[in-house]
Amino acid sequence: MFPKLAILPACLIAALSFSTPAAAHTADISSARVVPEGESKFRVDVGVLGTDIERMFQETQAERAGVDLSPPGVLEQEIGKFIQSRVSLQNEGGVTCKSEVGSVGEDPTNPYDAKIVLHVDCAEAPGQIFYHPEKLLAAQGARGKHLFSVGEKKESDQLTEAQKRGAEPAPGQTMLFPGDAPVDLSKPLLSPWQLAPKFFAAGVEHIMTGYDHLCFLLAVVLWATRVWPVVKIVTAFTVSHSITLTLAALQLVDLPSYWVEIAIALSIIYVAVENFFTRKTEGRWRDTFAFGFIHGFGFASGLIELGVPQRAIVPALASFNLGVEAGQIGVVLVVLPLLMATDRVFNKGERSPRLVYACSAVIAVFGAYWLLARVGVVK
Repeated sequence: MFPKLAILPACLIAALSFSTPAAAHTADISSARVVPEGESKFRVDVGVLGTDIERMFQETQAERAGVDLSPPGVLEQEIGKFIQSRVSLQNEGGVTCKSEVGSVGEDPTNPYDAKIVLHVDCAEAPGQIFYHPEKLLAAQGARGKHLFSVGEKKESDQLTEAQKRGAEPAPGQTMLFPGDAPVDLSKPLLSPWQLAPKFFAAGVEHIMTGYDHLCFLLAVVLWATRVWPVVKIVTAFTVSHSITLTLAALQLVDLPSYWVEIAIALSIIYVAVENFFTRKTEGRWRDTFAFGFIHGFGFASGLIELGVPQRAIVPALASFNLGVEAGQIGVVLVVLPLLMATDRVFNKGERSPRLVYACSAVIAVFGAYWLLARVGVVK
């Protein structure tokens, strides 16, 4: 009889796979840019992924009870009101600045995003002004992130004297998470290297919730009984995906995400099926090196969704990539000892073919499911 402990990895993989959408990535990311326009007036540009807006609308239907969204322009109006009620500028006394919706539409830089422009007047809210996105982050959920910027996109890093005194907001960027304090617009935002830890955390989260990438990694180590082949596998994967992650994030190479996601699904099927025909792990670093180039484009999609800060490209790339690697190493450090413990307890120190075949079959099935979902055969 197949030992109970031996099926734990397969059950873990299956549970993770059932809990994810076909794309295996979730966004839950929004952005905002506050641009001072003189005389206590500001423009606030908010960007939200279209699918996130759709989800948040479904979860807050009670706010629009009785509203018919079908007439032209009504949906856009309601999206504007939704964002207007969830981001605000306030002074330190809690007085909220008046705002009105300027426009709602598709973001010209990203067809998958909605862009909402708010015009804010803080004439009746004297003193230091703070940016409050907590209601939007709450609507996004526990995994919500908010990339916040001050100043026009191409504004110089050099602060003016007024910005140094706090009389005008200083340009910069920061990443906000649920529970973070409001942003004081009179103070410079995080420096590039202060921003790095947040991108590191985002990288860890991306790999830990990128179950297609994890399934690929698990499949190639299932026959491993020694540490050195695993070190070569992970190192090869790291080198190749770091190259394409960097090229894609810097927009030097751009591949359609549709084909990238299909190729990732095919790579999962390939390494899972390969386990039925070979037990050698010494040369599998070649597989991970080759397929790592494709997976790097998948990792890049997560970083691009966050937005690569123009003032912090190097630390953002480096820290996000390090976060991905930390997540990968953490998974391997859990899976490999579990496999070896299973060998010792149930199979006299040898790797059970039934264990590997069962786990590989589960991975292959979900790789096939992701493939069919990504080509549009199943939903």
